[in-house]
Amino acid sequence: MEMNSPVGLNALDGDPQGVVGKPLARVDGRLKVTGGARYAFEMQQGPGVAYGFVVEASIGKGKIRSIDTSAAEQAGGVLLVLTHLNAPQQGSGNHREAHPVLTGPEVAQYGQPVAFVVAESFEQARAAAYLVRVGYDRAPGNYALRDNLAQARAPRPTDAPAADSAVGNFANAFGSAPVRLDVTYATPLQSHAMMEPHATLAAWDGDKLTLHTANQMLNQGQQVVARTLKIPVENVRLISPFIGGGFGAKLWVNADAILAAIASRQLRRPVKTALTRQQIFHVTTHRSDTIQRLRLGADRQGRLLAIGHDVFSGNLPTEQTYEGAALQTRTLYAGANRLTRHRLAPLDIPVASSMRAPGEAVGLMALECAMDELAEKLDLDPIELRIRNEPSEDPEKHIPYSSRHLIPCLQEGAHRFGWDRRNARPGQARDGRWLVGIGVAAATRGNPLRPSKANVRLTPDGVATVRMAMTDIGTGTYTILAQITAEMLGLPIEQVRVELGDTSFPEAAGSGGSWGAGSSGSALFEACEALREKLAQIAGMDPATARFADGSIATGEQSRLLTDLVGAGIDADGEIAPGRNNKDYSQQSYGAQFAEVGVDQDTGEVRLRRMLGVFTAGRILNEKTARSQAIGGMIFGVGAALQEAMALDPRFGFYVNHDLAEYHVPVHADIPAVDAVFLPELDNFSNPLKSKGIGELGICGAGAALANAIHNACGARIRDYPITLDKVLSSLPVQA
Repeated sequence: MEMNSPVGLNALDGDPQGVVGKPLARVDGRLKVTGGARYAFEMQQGPGVAYGFVVEASIGKGKIRSIDTSAAEQAGGVLLVLTHLNAPQQGSGNHREAHPVLTGPEVAQYGQPVAFVVAESFEQARAAAYLVRVGYDRAPGNYALRDNLAQARAPRPTDAPAADSAVGNFANAFGSAPVRLDVTYATPLQSHAMMEPHATLAAWDGDKLTLHTANQMLNQGQQVVARTLKIPVENVRLISPFIGGGFGAKLWVNADAILAAIASRQLRRPVKTALTRQQIFHVTTHRSDTIQRLRLGADRQGRLLAIGHDVFSGNLPTEQTYEGAALQTRTLYAGANRLTRHRLAPLDIPVASSMRAPGEAVGLMALECAMDELAEKLDLDPIELRIRNEPSEDPEKHIPYSSRHLIPCLQEGAHRFGWDRRNARPGQARDGRWLVGIGVAAATRGNPLRPSKANVRLTPDGVATVRMAMTDIGTGTYTILAQITAEMLGLPIEQVRVELGDTSFPEAAGSGGSWGAGSSGSALFEACEALREKLAQIAGMDPATARFADGSIATGEQSRLLTDLVGAGIDADGEIAPGRNNKDYSQQSYGAQFAEVGVDQDTGEVRLRRMLGVFTAGRILNEKTARSQAIGGMIFGVGAALQEAMALDPRFGFYVNHDLAEYHVPVHADIPAVDAVFLPELDNFSNPLKSKGIGELGICGAGAALANAIHNACGARIRDYPITLDKVLSSLPVQA
């Protein structure tokens, strides 16, 4: 099915059982808490598994002059040492197309794999890796974004929105606006910091390769592996039933998968590898830092006349992926004259790629703080400023919104959070030694739909089995797919089995970009619809009026048990694909973020006191997992605002704090009362479920709400994230 028209009433609207939407506990929860859920490095491949360890380049840019592997090869248990001298030829491309490793002596970035040591045990491989001696000829490199802005150019992405947009005459409108704001915000380099490291177990059976690997998008990964190794895609199988967090770091194939596959083929035995936490920072991807200039021009009533958003980010010279931090600016607020531009600086540091709501997460940290600054200039309530700039249609595409309830989110959040008690003057509210402030920010995140397929089979024992190459990265995919199946077929949730994470199953979009539930769930919806029609025909009933409940199908007074209709088993396939709806309607999820902070009057220490997010995201498929995702995203926002930053040594292109001891993320003691609420909404243009993406919505605007609360608390307007106490100290009021 292609989404070319609005969705009418369907089986989920009838609510015969009410399974969809309920706050059901995760169906895979017991497996996870008992250790029954196996992750990539835990997978077994019989006896004879060897272990690999990556040797990283210790320079930022240059060339390998010499490499001596003799000591490593003679070390105990060592089976193979791969380098560019004995690695096979591989396919090339950017990181979305291929991931060649050990292809030559050139070093493009610090941490680039220069050798791969394989031994009988992990410990032996790691010990031998330190015996590899590499001599380098260093070359000058470009490492820091701020030092290389002059080389930045407009990126030429093939699978992302255009880098620039322009509507009206921004320059004239901004120049003549009665009230103008021109500010620059900066966000730092960031790492995904997921719990599970990148890991792969590779095994060959003749010319067929199987990879048990931590990957969020298996069918895409299958293509990349095949292209890299120059083998037919049908000879590659990726398996990943459980993933211990990804946040974008596992969207693409990384060196662990390719190195394990090459070594396994040469040794003719399974090879397993895992990156250490320290290696993850340089060997895999990260979020680029950004420099963002916001120019807002308004009349004296606060109506925007001009909106300009310029963004600089960086990436390897071979890449075109940019941080789309101005994308939400194109659609969030009304304004006749608009200009957004993205520029990409070529840098000799690891690949920058998608991370935790790419674009909006950092873009809103600038835009929503700039809106707060504009409200202060206008002496206008920040919520009222946003309401006055509510668009009636997408202001750049001039198409209607599929659904948009930003104002109700702001109003409901203001009521619940006690916004009316906020003092607009900074530094007026105190709690002992703490200066207390409240801040708000809007949240928005795109709602993409990606092609997906599913199969559902009903067997004589009354069990429905769902299969697709979808992944669950901890978000609850197993559970919502079980709920959809149970609802559609009228089965108890206990009689639904969901099998995911295998490219031998029907192709699916995978987890990422907030498209996972809508895409996979819609394909499953279509499969269940097809199965309902088959069952109704067997029962001699009209599929349009047949009701499915309690393991039966019924119409009028007639009822039949499903188990009496399936014979040896019956199945159906379903498919979803984007269509005209994605072009004819502007589709986003929305929300409002509220934060209260305390700032120590002497030290500048910031503590979050409470936080609330109010969101609309179409039909909520599971109240519990949705709320969990939103709160998790909000906590990401806390980290982005107050803690998270990779410290780059600009001399060598090296991340100094490349571990979780010094790359700081929020812990339990940092997070007090955080709540998330979803307002009722159905989006008939989104997908058959009438749902929208949630996974990354909670991140969006969260950091800006904290930054605005800090300003309200003490008057400090910090435009260089993260907001650490050294940056706050100089803005604290002088104590008598």
